[in-house]
Amino acid sequence: MKQRTNPKLLDAENPELTKNDFVKMRPASEVLPEIFSKEISKELLIPRGRPRLEKTKEHINIRLSPDVIKHFKSAGAGWQSRIDAALREYIVNHQ
Repeated sequence: MKQRTNPKLLDAENPELTKNDFVKMRPASEVLPEIFSKEISKELLIPRGRPRLEKTKEHINIRLSPDVIKHFKSAGAGWQSRIDAALREYIVNHQ
């Protein structure tokens, strides 16, 4: 059974895209320089979020005693980073 479009949700100023509309579409990196200057378009296209690190941390599973976890979590956010720092300190002291 085909779903019917709710007529109350139709917007004459913003019609649904057709297959032909999708064929005509171009990436923002091509269109923005035509609308704005190259400098502004370059700034608009900067990826958001935290920049990627060269050396990312590896995701692992580790079993720790409940009291160890409770201790590190009690200081709030960043508890996994504090465990990482404690392990790094252990490496330095035991080489």
